[in-house]
Amino acid sequence: MRPIFALLALAAPAAAQTQQRAPFVIAETGQGFASLDEAVAEVRDGTATILIAPGTYRQCTVQAGGHITFKATVPGKAIFESETCEDKAAFVLRGRGSVVDGIVFRGYSVNDGNGAGIRIEMGDLTVTNSMFLDSQEGILGGGHETVRRITIDRSTFSGLGQCETENCSHSIYLAVDGLVTVTRSRFERGTGGHYVKLRARQVQINNNSFDDSRGTKTNYMIDLSEGGTGVISGNTFVQGRNKENNSGLIVVAAEGKTYATAGLRVEGNTATLAPGAPTNPAFVADLSGQRIQLGTNTLGPGIRSFERR
Repeated sequence: MRPIFALLALAAPAAAQTQQRAPFVIAETGQGFASLDEAVAEVRDGTATILIAPGTYRQCTVQAGGHITFKATVPGKAIFESETCEDKAAFVLRGRGSVVDGIVFRGYSVNDGNGAGIRIEMGDLTVTNSMFLDSQEGILGGGHETVRRITIDRSTFSGLGQCETENCSHSIYLAVDGLVTVTRSRFERGTGGHYVKLRARQVQINNNSFDDSRGTKTNYMIDLSEGGTGVISGNTFVQGRNKENNSGLIVVAAEGKTYATAGLRVEGNTATLAPGAPTNPAFVADLSGQRIQLGTNTLGPGIRSFERR
């Protein structure tokens, strides 16, 4: 009979291999889990990175605490589809903070029209190198006092939005009494609503591509619904032909004047109309009545620079 320590030595590598083969692994401990929700529950109110192996997952999770980084081991190969938690989203986030890196979300639809890849309800959020495809909404949420900063970088939003239910949904729809940053991302083929709809005190929307040439029933490229200051610069806009509302590309304070807009800078952007698109939209339409700093922007034929409504 082998000594007990020898049997334990043989078992240890086997356990390690099992954890390595698990699709969800807590990087700090090496623990592996069959479901993402089990890994999230293990973190509790701690801080951890959950590594997600390549695969297509019909799973969802609710983060109830802690600070969690959800990271694909191979960017673009960890795909979540269809399954929502709480009839909301694939990832429902209400911890102390969350990071989503390299993950694909696709095919989300729920009864109220707000099926999303991510629903952020508490804590700050950073999303990088991720994709949101063919759903009612890409990223939705905010509105809680703990949501002060949301950053979205190098991500793609395609085939999102709808206005078939009582309330429209959008590629991104966030309410943040703080800063929302959207950089180096692509928005395309919208299917209703706005591409970026924000109720935010401050915005940084820089170096993105908004391609509405294959959009259907879309509205504004950027809707700062209740005002806000910051910078919108270095973006490329193509306004499509199949619009529900083609009156403006960037619209400020259309639903209220909660946040000051004086000093909002819009500069260094390029905007054109796709073939067949209705002419005469305003590049910037302002309803705040405050002084917006409209710098040099390159506008194609048929686009007016500014309109005060």
